[in-house]
Amino acid sequence: MTQLESVVTDIWSNPRARRHTRSLTLSVVVPVYNERYLVRELLRRVLAVEVDGISSIHVIVVEDCSTDGTREMLRGFVAEEGGGRIRLIEQPHNQGKGAAVRRGIAEATGELIVIQDADLEYDPRDYARLVRPFLDDDADVVFGSRFAAADRRRVLYFRHALGNKFLTMLTNLATDLTLTDMETCYKMFRSRILKSIPIRSNRFGIEPELTIKAAKRNLRVFEVPVSYNGRTYREGKKITWKDGFSAVITIARFWLQDDLYAEDEYGSHILVSLERTRRFNRWMAETLIPHMGARVLEIGAGIGNISGWLMPRDRFVASDINPFYLDYLTNLAINRPYMEVMRIDLHDSSTFATIQRQFDTIVCLNVLEHVPDPLVALRNMNSALEDGGRALIYVPQGPWLYSSLDTVLGHRCRYTPEMLQQELEATGFIVESIAGFNRASVPGWYLNGRIMKRSHLSRSQLKLFDIMVPLLRRIDKWIPLPPIGIVAVARKAANA
Repeated sequence: MTQLESVVTDIWSNPRARRHTRSLTLSVVVPVYNERYLVRELLRRVLAVEVDGISSIHVIVVEDCSTDGTREMLRGFVAEEGGGRIRLIEQPHNQGKGAAVRRGIAEATGELIVIQDADLEYDPRDYARLVRPFLDDDADVVFGSRFAAADRRRVLYFRHALGNKFLTMLTNLATDLTLTDMETCYKMFRSRILKSIPIRSNRFGIEPELTIKAAKRNLRVFEVPVSYNGRTYREGKKITWKDGFSAVITIARFWLQDDLYAEDEYGSHILVSLERTRRFNRWMAETLIPHMGARVLEIGAGIGNISGWLMPRDRFVASDINPFYLDYLTNLAINRPYMEVMRIDLHDSSTFATIQRQFDTIVCLNVLEHVPDPLVALRNMNSALEDGGRALIYVPQGPWLYSSLDTVLGHRCRYTPEMLQQELEATGFIVESIAGFNRASVPGWYLNGRIMKRSHLSRSQLKLFDIMVPLLRRIDKWIPLPPIGIVAVARKAANA
């Protein structure tokens, strides 16, 4: 394990350690369109601001093909006054605020990212307020509210404010949050999280889209008051009633869709859809609970949907290698003193060095089929168990079912009971039972993967299946089909 990996593991093992004892870096993303007369002063204010807890501020200006000479003015300003702290990105054609922000996020290098409009309505001195929840309260995203109590706010359009509050109410209904200002420009994110969120809106729909996706990903969302010096339409305000109507459609769209992760090496965008089947997760958990002890290590816990059903325990360690899932788990652990979060790579023996013989139960679901060498993985699990401790393992079953879905999910293989038993016995386990699990899903998996060659299961299919789980789990053993998966209960042999 490298020094960096050791630090990361320590931080996730102790949620309180996430509070930063060092300064962070901040990237300011500034989308610009036809702001020739204001953006220069805005950038000077950003460059002049100093914030406790922020060691450096870097600005990414995304010029969205202005028609008033803004682009030419910015080129000169960046060269003369940027001081190497401003990067100017020029869009090839006008695409809208959302598209400009998306481009700026991709280029940002800071540990935090804040979105800053170029029109002087928002004061960069409020960065100090936005940063505090990251330093003190483990925030993932902080909204700057124009409607929460602040020291000053320019009084302007009543109907515009009413529209903002209406859209905020709709978003709160969709997300079950209690925001006072969803449409605020000031949204500050942890960079790693924001970069992992796919942004589809090209215009002002980015505001509800980011809000709904932050809520669906169970991020720790905070809100702080900010000052607001709004401008009139005569002064250049661009948003209109048409954007409000579009926002309603955007709220409905992302309330219905679970488009929460950009494509990454972990397949997060696929796996998260499979993990939102709550009744199925409960079925799986209740199958395991009779075999569990008091000190549990869960390998590949994902976003914790099954973890929640397995707790509380005297000690429960949830682990994963996906940094975004680790964020989920860390948030889940904050009010659970018996829960720890660790980064554990099942195929890396060094990540097991500090947890030798500490657990009486290991839960490993949908993981073993991903690792390149299952014998190494099983030996690592064995090392973390005390003598007589149990490993509860779920793997997909049936080589004949291997399909495009398995390929996309990164499955090395689909197991047979004999394959799994041989691997367990070769690594110091005594197999107590191997049982089939979930026969009802076989036709759907075969149809989607083998016949239709799909790369994912549709949300409607997953939803329908989850609704039927209470019935299907009761008749599962009588369905005349082979199971889609197998659950093994294996005990660590003494002195193994």
